[in-house]
Amino acid sequence: MKGKILIVDDEESVRYSFKRLLNEFDYSVHTAQNGAGAIDKFNKETYDLVVLDVRLPDMSGLEVLQQIKALDPKAVILIITAFGTTETAIEAIKMGAYDYILKPFDIPVMKKLIKEALSSSLLMRTKVMLESTGETDKAGDRIVGKCPLMQEVYKMIGRVAASDVNVLLRGESGTGKELVARAIYQHSTRSRKPYLAVNCAAIPETLLESELFGYEKGAFTGANRRKIGKFEQVNGGTIFLDEIGDMTLSTQAKILRVLQEGRYERLGGEQTVHVDVRVIAATNRNLEKAIEEGKFREDLYYRIKVVTITLPPLRLRQEDIPELVNYFLEKHSNLLKKESISISSEAIDRMKGYHWPGNIREVENVIKRAIVLSKANLISDDLISEEFHALTNDVVTPVDVINLPVISKFIYEKYRGTLYEKIISDTEKSLIKQVLKETSGNQVQAAKILGISRVMLRERIEKYNLKNY
Repeated sequence: MKGKILIVDDEESVRYSFKRLLNEFDYSVHTAQNGAGAIDKFNKETYDLVVLDVRLPDMSGLEVLQQIKALDPKAVILIITAFGTTETAIEAIKMGAYDYILKPFDIPVMKKLIKEALSSSLLMRTKVMLESTGETDKAGDRIVGKCPLMQEVYKMIGRVAASDVNVLLRGESGTGKELVARAIYQHSTRSRKPYLAVNCAAIPETLLESELFGYEKGAFTGANRRKIGKFEQVNGGTIFLDEIGDMTLSTQAKILRVLQEGRYERLGGEQTVHVDVRVIAATNRNLEKAIEEGKFREDLYYRIKVVTITLPPLRLRQEDIPELVNYFLEKHSNLLKKESISISSEAIDRMKGYHWPGNIREVENVIKRAIVLSKANLISDDLISEEFHALTNDVVTPVDVINLPVISKFIYEKYRGTLYEKIISDTEKSLIKQVLKETSGNQVQAAKILGISRVMLRERIEKYNLKNY
């Protein structure tokens, strides 16, 4: 990850050490030896991260922090201090610093912290364009799609963004929930405040609570300093809790308290931390079923789903595939040093016939691989066919009956009064057609696979006109 970093420290050895440490990662490293120099540089340029010493010869690090935040409220600032007490550092956190670390710092810990801080900065600063607005900033990310289902998503983003209520994003993996969360943040009243994304499923259960809420020194073996949690880091801003359904019940209880009272205690501590944070949560799990099984708190469920936005799977919006393909071609061809690359119409047709279990994320990965493997700057049908393991355009795509909320907005209105019959008949027809194809039309084998009688199978073949399947 490339990033532009400003190191502010009066010790030349420290500035030199940081330059050596960070240059190996291809970061662009700039330095300042006092507060005035740092503020002057920040006035002239934009930095993805500022590493700021607390004690400077001309002013305190807190004064520099305050002035930088006045210039850019989204500035990500990491405090470093050589003093045993961390009270000044904690005060810096209250003023908007991302985190702090003590000198002499542990190199692996510092590298990890810088990587996390740069990732946070990138998420905050990378603009998300909505298809409905017509924005075309190539430096940002886009939510692509013009189908009726996506138009409903755009409308919902517009309605909830400025309201400051908690939002629950639902949908299968790869449907773009993180992009929608950032779009809500960027159009909200908190857009000049911090934003953090936390993947709850990617952090081990035993560590998630300490990551979110922090801990005190000595709280457990290995806790050799006070750690600031994500909620404290993002105070005043927005936190995106991805895969919230993977949280333990104890962590859910603490999240609930934050939402209800705006306060909590760090692990191993008694001091109450007060925060004001908007929560955008996301899940691809069935939370209602999890509540029935005692795995998710019902009171938390109603707290996070003040407004729900459901993102449709790609198989229900296949008319958007050509535009998605062109978007990812444009996005990745320059990065992969293959300019002016194109894709054949046959390849596009094949992609429109595929069921895309990985949704938009899968489309992007297929296009990236195809760009690398393509010859003569053309992505051919044969290349896409290899990606799909020779799947044809006749692949049957059953109606999505597992996640009904995904199709509610469009399908409910279109088939009002006949929805049950429509869903059941479409699913039955697709299933029987697929099994007939797999058995090469052998009705005895097909009936056995389906678990129905041959008489019933023949009736369904007649009903759905599947004689030629």
